[in-house]
Amino acid sequence: MIEKKIYLDPDSLVDFYGNDSKNIDRIKSLFPKLKLIFRGDEIRVSGEKNEVEEFNSFTENLKLRLEKYNSLSVKEITLIFEKKIKPVSKSENIIIYGNNGKPVFPRSENQRIFVNLYNKKDLIFAVGPAGTGKTYLAIALAVRALKNNEVKRIILSRPAVEAGENLGFLPGDLKDKLDPYLQALYDALLDILPGNKLTKLIEQGIIQIAPLAYMRGRTLNDAVVVLDEAQNTTVPQLKMFLTRMGENSKFIVTGDMTQIDLPNKTNSGLVKVYKILKGIEGIGFADFTKEDIVRHRLVAPIVEAFERDDD
Repeated sequence: MIEKKIYLDPDSLVDFYGNDSKNIDRIKSLFPKLKLIFRGDEIRVSGEKNEVEEFNSFTENLKLRLEKYNSLSVKEITLIFEKKIKPVSKSENIIIYGNNGKPVFPRSENQRIFVNLYNKKDLIFAVGPAGTGKTYLAIALAVRALKNNEVKRIILSRPAVEAGENLGFLPGDLKDKLDPYLQALYDALLDILPGNKLTKLIEQGIIQIAPLAYMRGRTLNDAVVVLDEAQNTTVPQLKMFLTRMGENSKFIVTGDMTQIDLPNKTNSGLVKVYKILKGIEGIGFADFTKEDIVRHRLVAPIVEAFERDDD
């Protein structure tokens, strides 16, 4: 007889247990010879060695399926046990599974460089044209870190600079005015997390989405912090943001130096800071090009046409 502890993702317990713990009841019925104790995010299993090992392998398949599809039913549990559903194989290349099991992974060499830099550095600058996946990958990496309990929260921010439009004319209070401006960050999150989970995480303050001005005076520990559209920060703003770094934090700064919306384009903090921080150990720089664009096939030639016009 042996005993083993198996740990579950605390954020997925409701889905793993099922309504009225029906999933747990089914799992117990499939392994009648084992003593199974489910307590929060921990399963204690005891029994003959081969049966405990079989249960451990079975549970890992359940966890991977839940991670990929964000749901787990009694029927799926039975089919996995009967080996009628092919086990989920998680490639090292996959960062995380988004909604409906969509794998998120680097699709170009510079995207791979960016992901590798994230694994090695505490501050990463990702600079390049629109559609190269800078923000999307940054958010995917942040969600993975949260799921793996590497950090306690995610903070996403943008400078509140109007891209040729006036937020003051939008209806509603400050939050109503800013939400549309921050919508791109919500969109990326909703592509990776189910809406109900995202809402819960935002309500709990585990995921925070706010304009850059809200960062002043804070020390950000145990977090992945992403500053998007950094080309629209001034030097003092970007300095303020970078000096918020606390213990066990990862900072990612993304931007496109060809889309500066500041009244005086020469005041872009990203342009200057990108140069003066080069060579500092612990800081990584990922340069994206139009070859990394992963949006609609027309986006790359559009970017190229604007580059020719600027020249």
